[in-house]
Amino acid sequence: MSQAVDRLVAVVDALRDHCPWTAALTHADLGEYLVEESYEALEQVEAHDAEGWRDAESRRADGSTAALAAELGDVLFQVVLHAAVSRPAGAPASAAGFDLDAVAEALTAKMIRRNPLVFTPQGHLRPAEELAGITPEDVERAWQRAKQAEQRAAAEGGTEDGPDDAGAGGSAGDGPSAGPGPDPDPYGGIPARLPALAAAALMVDRAGRQGGGAPSRDCDAPAWADEAALGAELFALVGRARAAGLDPERALRGEIARRRRR
Repeated sequence: MSQAVDRLVAVVDALRDHCPWTAALTHADLGEYLVEESYEALEQVEAHDAEGWRDAESRRADGSTAALAAELGDVLFQVVLHAAVSRPAGAPASAAGFDLDAVAEALTAKMIRRNPLVFTPQGHLRPAEELAGITPEDVERAWQRAKQAEQRAAAEGGTEDGPDDAGAGGSAGDGPSAGPGPDPDPYGGIPARLPALAAAALMVDRAGRQGGGAPSRDCDAPAWADEAALGAELFALVGRARAAGLDPERALRGEIARRRRR
């Protein structure tokens, strides 16, 4: 880790040992803060559109870059704090369930497994001629194949590394396995506490990629001109739901639950 990150970990570890509030924390206690800090970071991201963020000089001048960095720092703090909480207050480092290094190492391994068109199984960058022909669609398909291989290995009681590393040794176009195979749970990995609209969007995308008859493809209504038009229609639909005495969030969660059971 860098000197700055090492210093952050040391400060949080000291809080775990010497601050009574931090010493009493559990992973469950931190749940609400993780959600809150993530939404605050998202609010900063949405302060500008994609074109606005490309103007780095203006974003530095108006303080947007510093504000986003601060909010992302709060998200990072949650990760570091969870690592600290995995160690009983006052216990040695060896008693921790995991540390920030373990989080980073696991994430690095996953990025290598999930991006076999960019990296070899050993984590080396593929040759320039292979990288030059990759499309975003190729990347997404390879990512999904790798993820499905991980899910199958988990369902069979194996490890994440086994099937991916064994099958990713071919050329960049081979992907991590000979084929995607059956997905143990087509909606596996979609968080249960995700807001209903965000969960529904992920389910539609997942169904579309797996050929499961995505609801968006079953609708003959004309497409919206832009997201503003879609937003206006969604807001109007929420208004109709409330006028009818219905809870739109609960209604969509119910539909999500029914589709997952099927």
